[in-house]
Amino acid sequence: MRTTIRLDDQLLEATKQYAFARGKTFTAVVEDALREKLMSRSASKKRHRVKLTTVNGNGVNPGIDLDDSAALLDVMDN
Repeated sequence: MRTTIRLDDQLLEATKQYAFARGKTFTAVVEDALREKLMSRSASKKRHRVKLTTVNGNGVNPGIDLDDSAALLDVMDN
């Protein structure tokens, strides 16, 4: 498939030199770099269990809306 992308001039030149030094085409280098980046991204999606600390209490005070950040700031300032 043919497509057009805009690259920084220095990145373009560095990629061309990299490809030439390794006997590869510019397209092959770009494809390899994209595949590597996408594969490492999917590998890093592994999630680790996080332990949350909880405390006893009666929950949120009456009249406190946790979805209203401005109101929360007002309550914390007073």
